[in-house]
Amino acid sequence: MRMRGLLIAVALLAALAGGVYWSNKSKEAAEKKNLTAEPATTPKILAVPEGQFAKLSIRKTGGEATVAELKAGKWELTSPKPLGADPESMRSMTTALSSLNADRVIEEKAANLGEYGLEKPSIEVTVTQKDGKTRRLLIGDEVPTGTAFYARVDGDPRVFTIPSYTKTSLDKDTKDLRDKRLLTFDSDKLTRVELTAKGQSLELGKNNQNDWQILKPKPMRADGGQVEELVRKLRDAKMDSTAMSDEDAKKAAAAFAAGTPVAVAKVTDAAGTQELQIRKDKDKSYYAKSSVVQGVYKTTSDVGGGLDKGIDDLRNKKVFDFGWSDPTKMDVRDGAKQASYQKSGDKWMSGGKQMDSTTMQTLVDKLRDLSATKFPDKGFSTAAIDLTVTANDGKRVERVALAKTGNDWFAKRENEPALYQVDSTAVDELQKAIGAVKEAAPPAKKK
Repeated sequence: MRMRGLLIAVALLAALAGGVYWSNKSKEAAEKKNLTAEPATTPKILAVPEGQFAKLSIRKTGGEATVAELKAGKWELTSPKPLGADPESMRSMTTALSSLNADRVIEEKAANLGEYGLEKPSIEVTVTQKDGKTRRLLIGDEVPTGTAFYARVDGDPRVFTIPSYTKTSLDKDTKDLRDKRLLTFDSDKLTRVELTAKGQSLELGKNNQNDWQILKPKPMRADGGQVEELVRKLRDAKMDSTAMSDEDAKKAAAAFAAGTPVAVAKVTDAAGTQELQIRKDKDKSYYAKSSVVQGVYKTTSDVGGGLDKGIDDLRNKKVFDFGWSDPTKMDVRDGAKQASYQKSGDKWMSGGKQMDSTTMQTLVDKLRDLSATKFPDKGFSTAAIDLTVTANDGKRVERVALAKTGNDWFAKRENEPALYQVDSTAVDELQKAIGAVKEAAPPAKKK
């Protein structure tokens, strides 16, 4: 009986030892595959100085390579077909590759790359430097935890893991990297904008104060904010990235040919003039044709609608230009009432007397808000109100006359042929503000 018990104990001990051994082996394998252990270091996979990039090639499993080359300081796609490259997308790629760190080292010398998906990698990124050196990064399967991907570099026996976001930043193709801009002008060096829309043609340029003005069909004040918004629409005009296949291109060309013209815009900077044509189909989808890039492309309603502007949409509707610069002097005549106000420091004065700041600010606000509701060709009669506002340290002097014809009020700026029809209620409030100006209350006597 004793011998039998001893044999049973030895068998149990052997089974327990075997279980511990295989448990440790399984845990070791799980740690390698599932990354349950914390990494000791984050080794660097690639280190390419930003100024050394010359060529990039990205190939996905079963697909052809997308190749970008740096030519004269500008990235261009050279394969599978010549196209401009998007500067921001290329900058993102080179930034990711210039200093690429791994999460951890999985194996120092991998014997079986297939278990990591690295024999037939999902993505191959080849970097060619200006000195001719090349580095090839291979990205394989996703780790079981779903937070990283296996990777290796040609010539390095190690297998690494890289963060998922790194893989995403490199997982690009021609559609992702091509320049989708329809116009490539430099908005900082823009000198002219021409627009034909709503059956009207106009030309915009900047004056000596760098303010936008309507030059044609005749000189008119332009709304700087509206013009800058128009320029922004032109600068940001892009192809619809969801419709860029060859079949989409054919449909776009047919839709453009049969579409209704919406706008034709021309922009001129130091490099020359670029043109963009916008048309709309019966389903109110917009299509664009640019002088910068070949073909016709579907574009967004934000671009199409943003260029559908007439002259009145871009005219300055404000009667006064002083904007948020507080005036330093105001001369006012409303019928028989006349007054002149000058600012001294933060105080308004008239005839040597200090004026009430609240009523003066109300008058300034009513002048600032005076805006056109229409731009009529006629209607101005005898001036009933004369206003002169001096601002910008005396550099801007604006003289405006207001006349009433029937029930309508019209404004006219000095030396400008344009008329502004203004809201009668706004003029009533202005007249009330003129009449409400009073002297400042005397300071309270000290007890």
